[in-house]
Amino acid sequence: MKTAILGTTLGSFFLACLIADEPRLDALKHSYARPDSVPQNEANPLTPESIALGKKLFFDPRLSNSGMVSCASCHNPSLDWEDGLAVGVGEGHKKLGRSTPTILNVAWNRAHFWDGRAETLEDQALEPIKSKAEMNMDLDQMIEVLKSMPEYEKGFQQAYPEHGITKNSVAMALANFERTIVSGEAPFDRWINGEEDAISESAKAGFELFNGKGECFKCHSGWNFSDSSFHDIGVLSDDKGRGAFLGFESMNHLFKTPTLRNIAGRAPYMHNGSEATLEDVIELYNQGGRVERETLSADIKPLNLDEKEIGDLVEFLKTLSSEDAPITLPALPRPEPLASL
Repeated sequence: MKTAILGTTLGSFFLACLIADEPRLDALKHSYARPDSVPQNEANPLTPESIALGKKLFFDPRLSNSGMVSCASCHNPSLDWEDGLAVGVGEGHKKLGRSTPTILNVAWNRAHFWDGRAETLEDQALEPIKSKAEMNMDLDQMIEVLKSMPEYEKGFQQAYPEHGITKNSVAMALANFERTIVSGEAPFDRWINGEEDAISESAKAGFELFNGKGECFKCHSGWNFSDSSFHDIGVLSDDKGRGAFLGFESMNHLFKTPTLRNIAGRAPYMHNGSEATLEDVIELYNQGGRVERETLSADIKPLNLDEKEIGDLVEFLKTLSSEDAPITLPALPRPEPLASL
């Protein structure tokens, strides 16, 4: 119910902006302004110690059964925290059923995974680790591996002295590191802050289309360009998405709205990687979805965009990409050396 009310409110706001004339553009720009702070979990406050610990865990392949796969293997910082594949690859190099979603700006998500089955980042963090199809690590074994390294013992004591090394503290540390993965200032941000030549005239026309004829704003709203909700947009797929998780046929084929931040570098697109380019994505919307079914969102309908309008929308989407500083890889803790015989 809350999601429905939020969607209605946002829709009314944007429609009001479209009715106005001169103030419209400024109002639209303001609605996409970057926030001043990162959302936190009150039960797991962001601290330098928890973030540093989470970063080590994120890049440590010893959290997998094979000892060769880390969280970063799929969420690669060089690929905008995805893997560049149509669908992810898990244990034994076997293909998974869905694409790897970016973890850029996940602190603003209200639910996690494509189907929203995890409510918090802490809930999400251990799922890929223990999944037999992904990292296939027994969590009790993971704890023993971490306890074998004095540096981890020290790190957990500093970050979570009341917990030590536990499943919960591992999840908390990973979640806090992921909260710090935030896309930087993009040309679009400079434009809405008054730098008129930060984006092209084509991109500016695309912004108007995004908030007008294209109706993209209905789902891709706010600074993160996502309502963090779930929709069937007509992707050609048998995957039942949120419906399979919740057990409601009315929610079949509903998937989470991804952020559009850094979208230009995150091809292929959709939960199954079925759309190769941004042009393909816009064409999916332009034709009103690739498939008709009862769960298709009422907002998905033919848009009648011409070739120039599609090009303008693509140019606008490209302005949402930031040139973020490279991630410095952490030095990973080593096991305690074996006693000499």
